[in-house]
Amino acid sequence: MSTLIFRLNGADLEEAEEVRLLLEQHQLDFYETSAGRWGISVAGLWLRDESRVEEARALLDHYAQQRQLRVRQQYHLARERGERHTLWQRAIDAPLRTIAILLLVGTVAYLSIWPFIDMID
Repeated sequence: MSTLIFRLNGADLEEAEEVRLLLEQHQLDFYETSAGRWGISVAGLWLRDESRVEEARALLDHYAQQRQLRVRQQYHLARERGERHTLWQRAIDAPLRTIAILLLVGTVAYLSIWPFIDMID
């Protein structure tokens, strides 16, 4: 019986490709399923040989730790170089867009609570 070893739902393309390569390099026999037409199925990588599940999980755990460190370092470097914008910087860069979004959020909030306010009067 096959065992799900990696969910592709929510994983970016780079991460999914790295995991596929890792499994192939260690000669782990796997197959892939998609999320289906409406995206409600389990998209994942499934290991065919149950006897190698522990090996695969240990490999993926190690990979996840290394990836987390690498992505954090890239994020901090980009932030130090000023390539990562904060919410405040984005608001300053596009003030009309920010005002439009705030007006839209305010309108939706008002329309959501308006019936309850009307009941009080």
